Formats: sequence, structure tokens, C-alpha cells
Amino acid sequence: MKLTGSQIFIESLKKEDVEYIFGIPGGAIIDLHDELYKQNDIQFILTRHEQAAVHMADGYARVTGKPGIALLTSGPGATNGITGIATAYMDSIPIIVFTGQVPTPLIGNDAFQEADIVGMTRSCTKYNFLVKDVKDLAYTIKKAFYIATTGRPGPVLIDFPKDIQVAKTDFSYPETIHLRGYNPTYHGNLKQIKKVAKAIASAKKPLLYVGGGTILSGAHKEVQKLAKKLKIPVFTTLMGIGAYPEDDDLSLGMAGMHGTYRANMAIQYCDLLISIGARFDDRITGKVSEFAPNAKVAHIDIDPTSISKNIHVDYPLVGDAKLVLKEMLSVLDEYNKIDWGEVRKPWLKQIDKWKNEHKLAYNTDEEKILPQYVIEKLYEITKDDDAVITTEVGQHQMWVAQFYTFKKPNRFLTSGGLGTMGYGFPAGIGAQFAHKNKPVYVFAGDGSFQMNEQELATLVAYDKPVKVIILNNGFLGMVRQWQDLFYGKRYAATNIEVQPSFVKLAESYGIKAKRITKKSEVEDALFEMKNYKGPYILDAVIVREENVYPMVPAGAPISNMLLT
Repeated sequence: MKLTGSQIFIESLKKEDVEYIFGIPGGAIIDLHDELYKQNDIQFILTRHEQAAVHMADGYARVTGKPGIALLTSGPGATNGITGIATAYMDSIPIIVFTGQVPTPLIGNDAFQEADIVGMTRSCTKYNFLVKDVKDLAYTIKKAFYIATTGRPGPVLIDFPKDIQVAKTDFSYPETIHLRGYNPTYHGNLKQIKKVAKAIASAKKPLLYVGGGTILSGAHKEVQKLAKKLKIPVFTTLMGIGAYPEDDDLSLGMAGMHGTYRANMAIQYCDLLISIGARFDDRITGKVSEFAPNAKVAHIDIDPTSISKNIHVDYPLVGDAKLVLKEMLSVLDEYNKIDWGEVRKPWLKQIDKWKNEHKLAYNTDEEKILPQYVIEKLYEITKDDDAVITTEVGQHQMWVAQFYTFKKPNRFLTSGGLGTMGYGFPAGIGAQFAHKNKPVYVFAGDGSFQMNEQELATLVAYDKPVKVIILNNGFLGMVRQWQDLFYGKRYAATNIEVQPSFVKLAESYGIKAKRITKKSEVEDALFEMKNYKGPYILDAVIVREENVYPMVPAGAPISNMLLT
């Protein structure tokens, strides 16, 4: 029995155990939606904007490790999704985006709602496809899943013309696949592993630099074992938060432009920097020529193009972080007789000194609401709940990274590489679909929240109990901070005091909401929000001109921090 392209699409996704598809219908994918309507295995989640649909797929992927799926129509539907695709690409998140396309005979004729989405997304997908023959469809879908989830993960797009959706062919879905020219390296070179192990054993002041690739590979336990076994301090990138428990004595927190004093100072004085699944981006390195000036650098990464891309690497090690670290730990067993606590004692003593010199702090006497206080209070009441925390982008994002103590991977979701305002709220909804009956909290700025606030309708439609805390300062806060510090307080186009009543907006959708303006109201409001069974919006009016510190000015060495 032959199947249509639309039926093959559904049967292929069933083979990949897909639970949810996020998106919006349209003329170019009406046949796909007709087939989705007839089945009960995969739930289609109707969003209110295509960008939000892709962010939901992204949030789902970050929590589960499985690829998130989005289905968009052609033309403006597809182009609306590009920001979400680029966000996933920068953070190496496995999503698969299916876009409708005009019938193949009309491609290139400027047909109604035609857009060259394959051309537009070449630079922000790991790979993309235009299906020209229904006979290739099942194999193309299998390739998309394989490419998205292997090696360095990333988004894959399949452009799906309308005539291919109704054409028929025999259905056969391959169990395995091999692509010539695409063979990611998983196991590290043993000679290089031994060299790095020897360098670690010889180092007086080693430091672990843990990035998002550690979480993507599931290598957090190996990182923790390595740090504990050899008494090596650990810092993370923004994307690596959660890979190492932040309440551990060896944790230095996040490094970089808004990183902790102790982490940034440790980088500048270490003698061996071991990078695991990170890419030495500018927010970590600061002035490249003065980054880790005293250190030899080892870099473990599955993507060979990331190694020595921004920083010279002395010990390159291509491979999957989890597998490489397992092999390295085995090699390091021969050094078991060494008392690492004694060897590292001077280094750890120096680390403790930095920890005590400039701790993350804020004015606890302030009677108005300070954002750091809200974040710390939420941590206090949710630390045992296995909560997922997502953020929008801006000052609140950095405060969450600094003041919420993360102990597990896949519990902190944020747009790192692209810095996408509008990401956190829909990503939180996607995370709630994945996290089922466990809590999901979204931290948003008043500016960022308005980027995708229409997804309040999605919360209600699917009865998802996502809790949103809007840290409301009436500014595009991070840009205002730069204007404050470097542009003579000329707040050009950053004052957004004219905004909706977020309480009335939420209530118009039937969502419980509350506005608070005083510090004394914070704790009770957070408990009320936590205990409420449905979605909840908390509008917290914070001190307007609070800044994020530490801060490394652009182009400065990361040890040159503004501390207040």
C-alpha cells in the first residue's frame, strides 16, 4: 500500500518517537495538518507565532536531549522561524524544522507565499534539504534526525513542497544510516589523552573550563569525578551552568563578562586551562591577547573547527566529552598514590582568598525590590523541586546566572550565543511539555517578555502551569547599563515606561497574575505563585537603574572588572 508524503511524514516521526510538534498551519502545509488531524500518536501544539514555535521545540530539546520538532508554513511562516533556528544553531541544540513550500513546478516563479528558505538558512542550520521527490522523503527525514543529533548537535531544516505532500510512494524507513563525508570523531586520540593527563598531573594551578558541550554530551558526572579526584577548581560558561554543582567547594561559578571575580582571576593565574565542550567566545575571553597568559591550554571538543579557532591550544583533543573524559580518568588512575589535596593546597588557598575578596552581593537594606533578592528567594523556595529555570535575554539573564544556584544539567535554559530576546517564555512552555508535572519558572525583563507575550494563549490552550516572573524596570536594561557606564547616561531609545499592565494582560487570558512593588511583598508572592496550580504571572517592579556586576568592559582583559 502506497502512502502520501504527508502520511510518510507522520509515520517517519512515529519511528523517531516524536511526542509533540510545535507550529502554525498554513496553505502550504494544509495536507500535513489534515493527516495530523486523523491520528492520535503525535500532538500538534498550536502556537501564536512561528518564532515562538521554534523556541518551544528548542526548550523541549534542551530538557530532554531529544530533537524538538517545529512545523511551519511557507513564506512568512518559514521566515518568522529563522530567529529560532539561528538561536538553536548558536547554542548547538538539536531541532528539526519542517517548512511548507509551494509546489515544485512553481519554485523560483515568485509564487504566493514562496520564499527561498533553504538559501536563507544555510548559514544557521547544520544542514538543510529541499525534498524534490516523494521517494526521497523518508530517507531525508532519517538523515535529518541523524545529522541533528550526532557530532556537534544543531538544527536541520526540511523544505517540503506541497505537491510532494500529496504524491504517493512505497514507505520504508531506514533503521540505520551512514553519510559519506560525515563521520564525527567520538573517541579521543589515546596519545593526546595521555599527554593531557600528564599535563594535569604536572600542573600546580589547573582549572576546568566547562561549556555547554559538556551538558550536550552528558559528561557532567565525568567532569565532577575529574574535579573531585584531582582537586581541580571548575568554572562554567553561561551555557555550561548546571554541569557542575554550584554549591560545591570547587565551583567558581560562571566566568566572563559578568562572571564571578574568583573565576576570572583564576583564569588569569592558572598554569593549565582544560576546556571541555566550550568555544572560547568573546564573552569569556575578553581581550584575547591577555587571556590566560600564564597557562597551557587543553581543549576537548567534538567539533574540530572550534579548536584553536579563537585561542591557541597546546593540547587539542577531538572527541565526545563524555567518552574522552572516561578514557582520561582511566589513564589518570596511575597517579592514584598522589595526595592531590596536598599538591593543590596553595592553589586552592588562593582560590578561597579570591572567593572572599569580592563575593556576589547587593544592597540588602534596600526597601524597594532588587532583582537579585527575588532570584535568591525563588531559589530558597524551589531548591528541592527539580525546577527548570528559563530566561529571556538581558540583565535579568545575568542575575539569574549569578544568584540562582544550579546543581543539575538541563535545568537552566537561556539563549547564549545569539542572545535572543523573546526566547525564554516560549522555551519555558516547551520545557513544560518535556518536564511534565515538574515546575518551570521563566525570568523575563519587561522588554523581552513583550517579544512573545502572545504565547500566553498557548499556556491557556494547553493548561500548562508555567510561572513567569517579570523583573520590570521600564528599561531595555542591559543596553541602558552600557549607556549608563560608557555613554554618559544618554538613554537613547531604551526607556520603555509605556507598556501594558501585565496583570490585566494575563487576566484577559484567564491567567492568575499579581504586581508587587515592595521588598516585603516578595516572599509571600513567590509562595503564592509556587503553590498556585495553573500558570501565573508575577510582575515585580524593581529598582530602575540597578546594574549587573561584575562587568568586564568590551575589549578589556577579564581581570579588569568593574565591581560596583
